[in-house]
Amino acid sequence: MTFSSAIAKTYQTDILIIGSGSAGSTAAIAASQGKHKVTLVERYGFPGGTSTQMLDTFYGFFTPSESPKKIVGGIPDRIVNELNKSGDIFLRPNTYGAGTGVNYNPEKLKQVWDKLLLQSGVELFYHSTLVGVESVGETSNCIFFNKGVGFFSIVAKRIIDASGDADYCHWADIPYEKAGEKDAVQSMTTTFRMSNVEHKEYDAAGGKKMLKEKMTQAYEKGSHPLPRKEGSAHEMCQPKCISTVAVKVVDLDPLDVEDITKAEIEGRRQAFIFENFFRAEVPGYQNAKIIGLSHQIGVRETRRVFGEYRLSREDCMSAKTFDNQIFLCGAPIEDHRKGATGDSETFWEYVPNGGVYGVPYGTIIPKESTNTWVVGRCFSATHDAHASCRSMAQTMSMGQAAGVAAVLSLDTDMDAKNINIKKLQDSLIRLGVILELPNKLADISRNGWTNN
Repeated sequence: MTFSSAIAKTYQTDILIIGSGSAGSTAAIAASQGKHKVTLVERYGFPGGTSTQMLDTFYGFFTPSESPKKIVGGIPDRIVNELNKSGDIFLRPNTYGAGTGVNYNPEKLKQVWDKLLLQSGVELFYHSTLVGVESVGETSNCIFFNKGVGFFSIVAKRIIDASGDADYCHWADIPYEKAGEKDAVQSMTTTFRMSNVEHKEYDAAGGKKMLKEKMTQAYEKGSHPLPRKEGSAHEMCQPKCISTVAVKVVDLDPLDVEDITKAEIEGRRQAFIFENFFRAEVPGYQNAKIIGLSHQIGVRETRRVFGEYRLSREDCMSAKTFDNQIFLCGAPIEDHRKGATGDSETFWEYVPNGGVYGVPYGTIIPKESTNTWVVGRCFSATHDAHASCRSMAQTMSMGQAAGVAAVLSLDTDMDAKNINIKKLQDSLIRLGVILELPNKLADISRNGWTNN
């Protein structure tokens, strides 16, 4: 597709990051540590992606075992530390079992991402959507659309695709697998928040065990048309507020315009079914009401790029390590999908013995590109491995590695595939990245973050 005649303005940059989710924003901050110009483009008016649009908890910092270890560090720690300065975090047990989560105020996180990106000198373009790639080679010419100026282009030496949907790779004809082609695609979720919840009354009545029992009863008896037998509702930083992961939308394609429209409508419909259920059946929720829905429906997987290495279920479940690993993951396979009986539940499988696995550099390098990295949920993995390695602490770690690698690539005039891995790992370690399982137990008490 040719946009040349419609281009209003052309920008030049060294490192272009497409998508400012947790992976893209971290990549931009990491890349700005060098001497090169870094540009970050985002289709919405704020950064953070899933971290600010749908969720309020970072998972993946800690292993989900009885002897928890903190396995993620570096720039992700800076993000949490900034939130902690204003009292906008606490540690909480995961509702199911993915490990201790870092609960945060997502509205404050938007401002934290803004602050750190601007402090790092990153050039920002919000409200701008990638609509095409005109050339790929030593530089890439990426075409964006902004409703105020129309089409504009950015010519970049290095690209980090952090779009979630592998949008750059799609337009640049870099091969990928579409979720659902081989394995059942994970469901979509509209998260919602409720206010005026009496937490003490809820806990006294049995807490999450009681909630699961009441959801199962409502589902099986048909007293409330819930889409599933269990879901999470957890305390937020804001007093008397909760956030949920309960809505389940299946059998729709998030990359199909008609399907995603139906999914957004269905997600909102289910949210208010849950509101009625909570108010009628759950102690502590009698006077609670929905005060917010996720900015868009949460999408867990769409496209997964074929990389130099493809992370597999066997890698995860065997706690495999690699000479070229760039971060660690201890999260279980957490697969949100439609069950055999038609209901929609979550299936779990844990890394044995509370262990971790390493994630190799090749998972963020597309096979058929020399100037591109892919980070976030479009990285190179099978369906099962993706369901483990998609927590935000891990996606931030991917971004961190890609940002540092892009700088190293430019500094040494080497393509993405041929940079010196030892130099990359040394640079990551200097940032605070953890590449080996530590011996020290983590403090996962409510206010224990600063002790780690």
